[in-house]
Amino acid sequence: MTMILQGSIDGVLLLLLLLLLMLLLILLLILLVCKPWRFFSSPSRALKVGDLERPLVLDDANACDQSNESTRTIDLEGAHGQNEGLLHSPQMHGPCDSVVLNVVSDPIEDLSVGQTLRFLSLTERLAEEQKHARQEDQNPNLKSGLENDVLQEIVPKVITDQRSCLSLEVISGPSRGLRCSVQSINASRLPLTLGRVSSDLLLKDSEVSGKHAMISWNADKIKWELVDMGSLNGTFLNSQPISHPDSGSRHWGDPVELSSGDIITLGTTSNVHVHVTSKSESQTPFGMGMASDPMAFRRGGKKLAMEDVCYYQWPLPGIPQFGVFGICDGHGGVAAAKSASKMLPEKVASILSDSLIRERVLSQCDASDVLRDAFSQTEANMNNYYEGCTATVLLVWADSNENLFAQCANVGDSACFLNVDGKQIKMTEDHRISSYSERLRLNKTGVPLRDGETRLYGLNLARMLGDKFLKQQEHRFSSEPYISEAIHIKQASGAFALLASDGFWDVISLKKAAQLVTQAKERYLAGENNISEKVASFLLSEAKTLRTKDNTSIIFLDFDRKFRISCKVDS
Repeated sequence: MTMILQGSIDGVLLLLLLLLLMLLLILLLILLVCKPWRFFSSPSRALKVGDLERPLVLDDANACDQSNESTRTIDLEGAHGQNEGLLHSPQMHGPCDSVVLNVVSDPIEDLSVGQTLRFLSLTERLAEEQKHARQEDQNPNLKSGLENDVLQEIVPKVITDQRSCLSLEVISGPSRGLRCSVQSINASRLPLTLGRVSSDLLLKDSEVSGKHAMISWNADKIKWELVDMGSLNGTFLNSQPISHPDSGSRHWGDPVELSSGDIITLGTTSNVHVHVTSKSESQTPFGMGMASDPMAFRRGGKKLAMEDVCYYQWPLPGIPQFGVFGICDGHGGVAAAKSASKMLPEKVASILSDSLIRERVLSQCDASDVLRDAFSQTEANMNNYYEGCTATVLLVWADSNENLFAQCANVGDSACFLNVDGKQIKMTEDHRISSYSERLRLNKTGVPLRDGETRLYGLNLARMLGDKFLKQQEHRFSSEPYISEAIHIKQASGAFALLASDGFWDVISLKKAAQLVTQAKERYLAGENNISEKVASFLLSEAKTLRTKDNTSIIFLDFDRKFRISCKVDS
């Protein structure tokens, strides 16, 4: 009996020991999973701009953002409000870049890992602060609410002085004949990448790395700079290597300055010819001004997010007698507007590069097919499923006798009109659902609108680029552009053109706009310098005075003046 009792006790103790071991094992597993010691480690230091790796923050972007920040009051590249208004200047941006200044509304203070940033450099910030200080010293009553107006008076001169157009042409290798152009003040198109994958200058060459080299604009030196991005087969400038000395490290090389006539070699077979055009060398044959401002809901309030993108390119790469001027107004974000403003000039240039098409446009004085195909190809190539944009493109060309013609295409509600001999000619159609013509189109689709219905899926537009998801849900949405008649512009007719996003037209009518242009031209006539830019800035200030509550961007073309400006404005 004693032995049996002793055996039972030993069995219970063994069982308890096994249970204790199982509990310890479970506790150990919990500790390994939860890692409680991480709460006792020293806190990580705050991330600073200087700590970010080079691919995250580019000097080019800083320069671009500087123009964007200034544009808040000045105009897109060259005009008083552009900097803030995403001025996407495809000036020389054939396929690669063009006009468009992308404007970042406010400097970013809280940085997060993995975030791509654009910001003003310390030198640029100090320069702007000194400008503000000088203005405030002269006028003690100048308050923070007027700071943007002060910038509008200062920035345009800086933008104008730094305009430079860079053109690239592949002269040997598998992608021979490929061209690309970009302007120095194009915030959204810089820096320019050269490579085999997802690059601005896309080279189908097996010796070229996915991201091979990059070209940026150094605003301090007022020079274009080339840098090797750690390519496998190296980058050469005029046969001299510019890659990192340790070829196997894949580290970036040091930036080197580019000059007109340079030859860039990527790998061994792809040679790219560089052509740099200064402000005085590439000019529009008429006056041009651009202005943009994100605006605010209330005077002195925080600026709205900037979703407008303005751009222009004169001339188109390889097509000296043609140029495009356009505005894209994004909704749901600015990504779609950026994509469209980059692609549209490229598509137009690509189509007109066919000499037969170009000759047909010149002989028939009609570019309807060119504009229609450019919109169709742009829509097909956009991958914006949850963002969209309006798009208004004015194509201007000159024939062999230097006669100017203009034709416009648009989707959305960014409007354009021509004033010829004192008569206003509307070049666009309003595609808001509330407009009569658009309601007629929608009712013909088989699913008529209900009485009082002015929105589809929350949008007040029925035609736009992008918004692929909504177009899959609702077949009545369209990207088919309205195309105007081509207008012959006689220089003696006092003609001018005005393109603007809906923020302008919300508070100013077409007739009032024409009167304001006449008033501004008379006011600035004696000055002779930058008249078109001053007109654009004047129109922007009027919209601000009338308290528009939407992003506002303006492009003004004065065909009555022989005043010329640099190649492009932008993004």
